[in-house]
Amino acid sequence: MSNLQHIGSEPVEETLISHLVELRNRIIRAGASVVFVFIGLVYWAPNIFRLLAHPLMQNLPPDGKLIVTDVTGSFFVPMKVTMMVALVIALPVVLYQIWAFIAPGLYRHERKLVVPLVGSSYALFLCGMAFAYFVVFPTIFRVMAHYNAPLGVEMTTDIDKYVGLVLTMFLAFGVTFEVPIIVVILARMGIVTVKKLRQIRPYVFVGAFAISAVMTPPDVFSQLILAFPLVILYEVGIIAARIGSHKG
Repeated sequence: MSNLQHIGSEPVEETLISHLVELRNRIIRAGASVVFVFIGLVYWAPNIFRLLAHPLMQNLPPDGKLIVTDVTGSFFVPMKVTMMVALVIALPVVLYQIWAFIAPGLYRHERKLVVPLVGSSYALFLCGMAFAYFVVFPTIFRVMAHYNAPLGVEMTTDIDKYVGLVLTMFLAFGVTFEVPIIVVILARMGIVTVKKLRQIRPYVFVGAFAISAVMTPPDVFSQLILAFPLVILYEVGIIAARIGSHKG
């Protein structure tokens, strides 16, 4: 009797190696898709950066400007922004590679649930980024410029710090817009019920304001811009979870 364990008719070692090989191939394909998009966009990296900086430039005073404090900043910062854009564009391919790897281990009803959840998650993340770019950034930068004016302070910022702030805000609002998906998943998995979601509503509201205080600039208006969407999206999640429970 061989001491080597088997899964079905395949040895455990062979099964593990085949999974690792497939995982490696999936990672390579996902990474290649991001690199491919990046190469296609790199020529327009300065334009992409100017587009990202547009909300700030529109609200700077006449003497305000963006500056570079690092010798290589004017090259690497637009490259960083372009890579982030490439990742967002290639994200459907990346998500598909993840899905293709885990799909064989899922039940049929789980596979039916994952596809719409992944698609809606991507769409909601893009909506969160769009909300940040078109609504939040102009508002926050306008408020910051207003605060600086009475102090007689020249409003300038390093492009690397600006990109860091913008990417943090993109991530914060992108994740914020995922709240309905998270609520639906928790309800579908039976971790919480719709009734429980309603009961913990006051704690969620307090948590929304606490999260917004950490993720946004330290002014009340900016915090409200993040907190209110969190509250509204949580309510949307409850409605979606209730509809899903009736269908289930």
